Amino acid sequence: MSSITQHSITLKSNDTLSAEAIKPEVTKAVYVFAHGAGAGMNYAFMKSLSEELATFGIATLRYNFLYMEQKKKRPDFPVVAHHAVAAAIDKTHRLFPNVPLFAGGKSFGGRMTSQYLSAHPSEDVKGIAFVGFPLHPAGQPAMDRADHLEKIKIPMLFLQGSRDTLAEWSLIETVTQKLPTVTLIKFEGADHSFKASKQNLLPKLAEEISLWIDSNL
Repeated sequence: MSSITQHSITLKSNDTLSAEAIKPEVTKAVYVFAHGAGAGMNYAFMKSLSEELATFGIATLRYNFLYMEQKKKRPDFPVVAHHAVAAAIDKTHRLFPNVPLFAGGKSFGGRMTSQYLSAHPSEDVKGIAFVGFPLHPAGQPAMDRADHLEKIKIPMLFLQGSRDTLAEWSLIETVTQKLPTVTLIKFEGADHSFKASKQNLLPKLAEEISLWIDSNL
């Protein structure tokens, strides 16, 4: 059975962010799980995937970015989001001091995490898991959002839907083939929200994250 605890993360600006940790009885790793641009840490997808990860022995810390905490619609500028990523990683490391730590997130949250870690490598972070990397805006295929990934030396996992309008499949394949530390997993028929007909992909997403973590412990 997992325990659920509420936390507060303080930024350098003295603003505070809400956070929730889910910890299974036996914990092999912890995942700092940042939310996407349009929904916060308590979005059903975020909570449900965290619960699924707990069944594989993976603890999670979900947290809100500042704009979501302040109930604003426009996502934070990267410099502000990066402060949140840094503070969340630090908080998680203190909550789980002897547990291997992985970071990443859904869409925007994953990209802000990788941007931060590309500029500030951390010995505490063993790898980055993207749950739908937003390679480009919908209808505007491009690859420049991935340029910073070349600086990252730790393992990276890309979980991507084949119908993701924010990451045209041929482009995400091209990006990841150039990166030596990457694992790319294709979810056939899934969109950016990992909806694929009536399939429940959450157990499979959690399983793939767990297998990847196992391979990097």
